[in-house]
Amino acid sequence: MIEIFSPAELGRARDSGALVGHILHTVSQRVGVGTNLLEIDEWTREMIVEAGAESCYVDYAPSFGRGPFGHWICTAVNDAVLHGLPHDYALRDGDLLTLDLAVVLNGIAADSALSFVVGTSRPAGSTELIETTERALAAAIAAAVPGAKMGDVSYAIGSVLTGAGYPVNVQFGGHGIGSTMHQDPHVANIGRPGRGYKLRPGLLLALEPWVMADTDELVTDDDGWTLRSATGCLTAHSEHTVAITEDGAEILTVRG
Repeated sequence: MIEIFSPAELGRARDSGALVGHILHTVSQRVGVGTNLLEIDEWTREMIVEAGAESCYVDYAPSFGRGPFGHWICTAVNDAVLHGLPHDYALRDGDLLTLDLAVVLNGIAADSALSFVVGTSRPAGSTELIETTERALAAAIAAAVPGAKMGDVSYAIGSVLTGAGYPVNVQFGGHGIGSTMHQDPHVANIGRPGRGYKLRPGLLLALEPWVMADTDELVTDDDGWTLRSATGCLTAHSEHTVAITEDGAEILTVRG
């Protein structure tokens, strides 16, 4: 299913995006050495409930997971990159943490993720890894203009990731979003320009470049959810929900 929203409906999408951006910003600012992943989950729950919104994750039970997810935010540490299931773990100095959050407010979902290093230590390659996903996200947003093809967006992402020397996994990528969290069209993180779905004003996309430092292979934890790099290398993930408008892509999940 691909949903196209009217200008009036985009107002609700902006509210959803603003909430996701606010929660991610607030939670990331509270995180420090010694913070437990379950504390992060509880902080997120409190903010979602207070806002009168709904979690996209608590009852999330896709075919690839051991559902339902049962938590309010994804917390992936170091070699974990996607679907990080919160568990009893206290963050250490130098841990690379990814927070990924999706909520529904007034019937429209928004989805965003950011990666950052906890504390003062900076593991080798961590800064470059995070910055590359952020540059790839910026390139995707710049390419997401009315009339462009989905392949143009995927090519923009992949060019940055491969140009920095990282392999690209094609199992998981970005996606359409709207009344539900995951919709068509799929947004691969590598692709060929001029191919695929033509972008139209009113389309919402969750663009999410993610990489693993030295592999494109994922392995799944025993929890049935958390996806890690097969080699144990560091990972990073950056994501925004955008609305395609007549003037280009509008970022809905600005953090602050």
